[in-house]
Amino acid sequence: MQTRITRLFGIDKPLICPGMSYIAVPELVAAVGNAGGLGILATGPLSAEETRAAIRRIRALSDKPFGVGVTLLMPGAADNARVALEEKVPVINFSLGKGDWIVEGARRYGGKVVATVTTEKHARAAEKIGVDALLVTGHEAAAHGGAVTSLTLIPAIRDAVKLPIIAAGGFADGRGLLAALALGADAVAMGTRLAATRESPVHAATKGMIVAKAVNDTIYSAKFDGIPCRMMDTPTARRKASRALTIFEAVPRAMLAAKRMGMSAGKVLAGAFAQPAAIKQLAQFGAATESIRLAIEEGDHNQGVQLIGQAQGLVRDVPAVADLFERILREARGVRTCLPD
Repeated sequence: MQTRITRLFGIDKPLICPGMSYIAVPELVAAVGNAGGLGILATGPLSAEETRAAIRRIRALSDKPFGVGVTLLMPGAADNARVALEEKVPVINFSLGKGDWIVEGARRYGGKVVATVTTEKHARAAEKIGVDALLVTGHEAAAHGGAVTSLTLIPAIRDAVKLPIIAAGGFADGRGLLAALALGADAVAMGTRLAATRESPVHAATKGMIVAKAVNDTIYSAKFDGIPCRMMDTPTARRKASRALTIFEAVPRAMLAAKRMGMSAGKVLAGAFAQPAAIKQLAQFGAATESIRLAIEEGDHNQGVQLIGQAQGLVRDVPAVADLFERILREARGVRTCLPD
């Protein structure tokens, strides 16, 4: 199945693994590439040195195109983006920040840049700076989806810009792929579906929970990490999403998060007075990151929180990535032949 996205990236299938922290690791990224899709490495938890090592690990596991994701709002993200440029990564996906310099850097070696957007305004701005494609994230998605559902957001952005679109939020099977194409997208990103595959590093207990949960078993709250965020509905998630941090709680947490990233305590304290909102955001990201890691790596849902999309209710097994992709394309072909004339 060829689309503008498959031709742009040089891949066989319009199926994308987005850059999910602690999940989109080199092994899963490579498996997605080897199965004909495009995997995007998550760099949120990584230092610049770890990002470089991860990129080289992907290349050792696969000779297929792949991407690197950077959330520019997070500390260290710009350094990770620079590493991706230095390593001449085929695709760089940026979000939550200004990525014009990434576009300029990638253009020098023929790399492609994808901007993650949740509104028509941001889509137009991304097109203006010269990105090659958009990852359009609807309300159904895990983590930081937009306020508008994929059903209306994708066609709205399709009408607003000419760029190829990767649709994210609510897609997990062949029916979703065909629906996204009908809405104007050129590929789908399926983070929740790919989190529950054999090659995914998600703990077996958490994979079992994904399979067992329904589409309505999620929480959407801005109080967990400071930005509206979708997570699996558990008692721990409800507790952690019930109240935002105060500045007095935020400063020590921000100092701990900064220490992990090599920032000085003095810089954090100075920032607490100059930009208290930014310090609170850093603290919430730091606290949320550890909770996310616990759920993914250790299967701990007493302290951990699993970011997940509403598509978890469509996940009923844990297949290999290659088998999943073949099934999705087979389903899409089957649905297409059943459509009325």
